[in-house]
Amino acid sequence: MNTVVITGANSGLGYECAKNILMSGGEYHIVMACRDSEKARVAQTALVNETGADSKNIHVMELDLSSLQSVRDFSKEFMARSLPPLYAVVCNAGIAGTRSGKTVDGYELVFGTNHLGHFLLTNLLLPSFTEKGRIAVVSSDMHNPPGGISYPGANVLADPEADIGNRYPLSKLCNLYFTYALSRKLADLKKPITVNALNPGLMPETNLSAGYKGRFTKEYLESVKDMMGSLSESSKALAAMVTEPYFGTVTAKYNDRGRVVPSSELSYNIENQNDLWETSVRLTGLKSRETFPELVNGK
Repeated sequence: MNTVVITGANSGLGYECAKNILMSGGEYHIVMACRDSEKARVAQTALVNETGADSKNIHVMELDLSSLQSVRDFSKEFMARSLPPLYAVVCNAGIAGTRSGKTVDGYELVFGTNHLGHFLLTNLLLPSFTEKGRIAVVSSDMHNPPGGISYPGANVLADPEADIGNRYPLSKLCNLYFTYALSRKLADLKKPITVNALNPGLMPETNLSAGYKGRFTKEYLESVKDMMGSLSESSKALAAMVTEPYFGTVTAKYNDRGRVVPSSELSYNIENQNDLWETSVRLTGLKSRETFPELVNGK
């Protein structure tokens, strides 16, 4: 039995991913890491009913990615529980670019939730991983939107007062910078943990797209048909990154709705990756005793 932590597992892509993992035939223990515990418990019951899984193998734990203290509390509680070995973390939860404001810690909300929360969570859980673990990060093809974007630096992204657009695409670019930087660092440390990213495509049926509902006209959906994803197929692709042997043998791959392809040229910029990593260590207050020391000390 192996434990899989899935953020935002109470609905949409996260829920369907959990369902597919439970139905894969393997022995998995799911931790639903969710901001709303009540909704998560309803989803937990639905998972049991839909998959026939033992309710003892599905745990609900509260996690608010927009609060660094909540992330730390989750990590401490996770390590204190007597759960099967940690095998995988699926960084799935996120908020749309229609949201604005600050995180609990005063950082820009979209960047703080979509990147910083997952950055800290993953680092805090790294020492708990079993051998040959896996990390799956949900990004988006919007990391390279029509017209392109430029990376302004993590300090600017974290500033809620900074006058920049494309907050959501930039957060998805950060998801890839995080994926590629972490995979490279773990490989250098000879840690057998793979880190790969998924583009699920545009899925109008998920909660993430709720803020854009008025935009989803027939004409609009036709214009972006190449970017469309299916919740059914994309959730299978995400679950496969946990269950399929292939994703235990490769790292730093971009899974585009079930096909491994290159991401954008900008996403491979190592200088930008390093800027994001080093700034994220500082912004989250990550200490060497909390994760693999080399990841904080820059070795």
